[in-house]
Amino acid sequence: MTDAANTPIWLISGCSSGFGRELARGALARGWRAVVTARDPLQVADIVAMAPDRALAVALDVRDKAGVAAAIQAAEQRFGGIDVLVNNAGYGYQSSVEEADEAMVRDMFETNFFGLVRLTKAVLPIFRRQRSGHIFNIGSVAGVVGVPSGGYYAATKHAVEGFSESLAGEVGALGIAVTVVEPGPFRTDFGGRSFKATPSIIEDYSQTVGTLMAMARAQAGNQPGDPSRAAEAILDAYAGEDKPRNLVLGRLTVDRVEQKFRSRLEELERWRAISVAADFPS
Repeated sequence: MTDAANTPIWLISGCSSGFGRELARGALARGWRAVVTARDPLQVADIVAMAPDRALAVALDVRDKAGVAAAIQAAEQRFGGIDVLVNNAGYGYQSSVEEADEAMVRDMFETNFFGLVRLTKAVLPIFRRQRSGHIFNIGSVAGVVGVPSGGYYAATKHAVEGFSESLAGEVGALGIAVTVVEPGPFRTDFGGRSFKATPSIIEDYSQTVGTLMAMARAQAGNQPGDPSRAAEAILDAYAGEDKPRNLVLGRLTVDRVEQKFRSRLEELERWRAISVAADFPS
């Protein structure tokens, strides 16, 4: 029998659907404890019912600083601490760079990036005090490889990548691990409620932005990635001794990331002489 008092405590944002929901279910299935958050806690009541003694539903909107503080306080009061933070809350947005709605872009950054930062900063004092903890930031293949129609979404995920890399350097010596999860197309709600778009009407973009936006709509519900298997991969990454800095998920994503890095290394080599010549003469 699992000793619930000694199992890790997970705090997961955005548990109403997708990766957040599957992670919460997976953590509880392993006998761990979970703070299961959503803007409306009623949306996660079924998850908490899996293990009422080890789960806590909490209202959380990562854009609300006071709400973030209240969620952390609730977790500490119920379980005495937090061992794992999963920054999962976020959504997608498609448009051409030129045609994007600035207000929609700013709103997306507020959730995808600044909300992630807000929750991370609130949890870090607990992790520093414990001298332990693991932060999983849910990024995207778009944080590595940008594509037409996804420039602003990619910008939020590139921001998550840079933030996470710097954070890992700051807190690694304190016993805190940071992992960026980089999924590609998964069969989540990303094409539904968790997705917004500004249609492209400029003819010059019809073969790039227009084509990819149409492909995204057609693919919704038929993506190759399995969210439950992705959740298991993240749970395994926590449980293992080797904590990955970057966790790529999905065969298509592995191929895209590998191609991007190979291309980047080849370009670096082609331009090496010119690049190093930019220094003062030694």
